[in-house]
Amino acid sequence: KINPKDFNYGEIKKKIDAHEAVLINDLPSKQKNRIVKICFDLDKRVYVVPKLSDIIMKSSENINLIDTPMFMCRNREITPIQRFVKRTMDLVFSIMALVFFSPVMLVTAIAIHMEDKGPVFFRQERVTEGGRHFQIIKFRSMKCGGDSLTPTKDDDDRITKVGHIIRKLRIDELPQFFNIIKGDMSIVGPRPERYEHVEKYSKLIPEFKFRAKMKGGLTGYAQVYGRYNTSALDKLKLDLFYITNYSIITDIQIIFETVKILFLKESTEGFHNSGRLPE
Repeated sequence: KINPKDFNYGEIKKKIDAHEAVLINDLPSKQKNRIVKICFDLDKRVYVVPKLSDIIMKSSENINLIDTPMFMCRNREITPIQRFVKRTMDLVFSIMALVFFSPVMLVTAIAIHMEDKGPVFFRQERVTEGGRHFQIIKFRSMKCGGDSLTPTKDDDDRITKVGHIIRKLRIDELPQFFNIIKGDMSIVGPRPERYEHVEKYSKLIPEFKFRAKMKGGLTGYAQVYGRYNTSALDKLKLDLFYITNYSIITDIQIIFETVKILFLKESTEGFHNSGRLPE
């Protein structure tokens, strides 16, 4: 670990030569490029934590336009064919899931209503592709009149007895398959956030708006590969990596990986500090 202000490339080269690999994180471009070249010269592995622009560049392709190597970033949306296949997968998976989980959803709805005679579903405004607002639907897991604008914890006394169970088993998320069938969400995509959170993070990180290039998802790259305490910037990097390198195969892989993390206590869903968006 070297302070950028103390860069002495002669000393740095000696230290690099004494190790098997180098990790570069959050360095100015000038210093980063110099160190990468030193590592190349010494045949040393390099691990680089990318900036947002680096992630965008990763989707580029090599072209021969003039007499020097060039990278071209198309920076365009997914193709019409990809969009058609993705939408077809959304409909097929959602209908199958609703049929398969219908007994569980029926029992859950009855249990929620019997506990306090309140509404079965919870609705909240979220943001999806193109900045469009929609009403996300979930099974209600909090007491009627509970403050839904503040984060919840596992031991929060606002959560009902049934709510503790369905949150732990992720059953509260099942009604979102109706959002997917309607077209507001996709099976895989950046987690749809509340408008207030979008405004907040867009001020802190202007590139946050890039998430709106894809439809919000029930699961996603950040949910699978992030962690409970992953920073907002790193979650954005994960979402942006998915958007700029989209493929149907990636969607299928994320769906299978999601099944694994359902059994892990630590997982990430949104950008709120708690790791889970408040209900």
